Amino acid sequence: MGTLRSLVWDRDGRIVARDFPFEEISDHLERADTLMWVDVCAPDHHDLDKLAEELSLDPNAVEDAIAHVERPKALRYASHTFFTVYAAAYDTENTPDDEDLAARLRLDKISAFVFPGGLITVRSPEFDIEGLVERWNDNADLLRYGVGTLVHGLLDAVVDSHFDAVQVLDDAVEGLEDVLFDERVLATRVQRATYRLRKELVELRRIVLPMREVVNGVLRHRRDAGSTPELDASYDDLYDHVLRVTEWTESLRDMVSALFETNLSLQDSRLNNVMKKLTAWAAIIAVPTAVTGFFGQNVPYPGYGAWSGFIASAAIMVVAAGILYLVFKRKNWI
Repeated sequence: MGTLRSLVWDRDGRIVARDFPFEEISDHLERADTLMWVDVCAPDHHDLDKLAEELSLDPNAVEDAIAHVERPKALRYASHTFFTVYAAAYDTENTPDDEDLAARLRLDKISAFVFPGGLITVRSPEFDIEGLVERWNDNADLLRYGVGTLVHGLLDAVVDSHFDAVQVLDDAVEGLEDVLFDERVLATRVQRATYRLRKELVELRRIVLPMREVVNGVLRHRRDAGSTPELDASYDDLYDHVLRVTEWTESLRDMVSALFETNLSLQDSRLNNVMKKLTAWAAIIAVPTAVTGFFGQNVPYPGYGAWSGFIASAAIMVVAAGILYLVFKRKNWI
């Protein structure tokens, strides 16, 4: 089986057993005076089939737990409640400084089987399981309320990871706002960063929005999930956090769209300025071209063959070009 880790607490929050044999899982689940947690890291289908046979897990839940891509959800089965969620994290190590943060979002899948006497988690290796265990042990006094404490701790850790990811994206958006009006920054760089941010926000939104349904599902099946009245305030606070991170994600999505449209508008404005300058200089250059073309005719003209004609043509070119330059300068075209 994939990496297996297990803990058993008594009702006072003290650890009474750890890393016990696989065959003892069902025995610990049946005990009323303890609370069990089993973690299966990166299992294959055979491992979960063995676990399903030991605990009479629903085949559909087993398939959902091992699927690489699955929508966050919470479902109730005959003997247990099942839910799947995704934690979000940014891998900021070993990345060039000029790389956009939006290219480093990582989603870690966690599936859970909730029984009245314990919790079984099936997760990807990248998820910070040590932080979750530390969170449980720091609130060991709440373990007397049953498995609902474990479920709340897990969901709370997941939602906190969403907050951290949205914060990173928010900082990235603010960074784009700072350089958006800087003409020294290439427009293609801003476009590329904006596109990556939009892509990552869409991906993050897919795992954040369904969290409302997951928390509601756990609350609806509070008996299976082990939620007691003493934990209602904690779950209400958790649901409020889910709403806040959802609203934050939606607002960032609007901001990124506004950045994208503003960048396009700035490009159009800069292009118009360039066209104005080119048009102004073309008009100025056209004056000497016209004058020299006129005096270059192969017929006699006033001042033909004399210095006065040369001086007159030169003066006309300088004066006309100077007048056009001053007019365009006043209109801020050049």
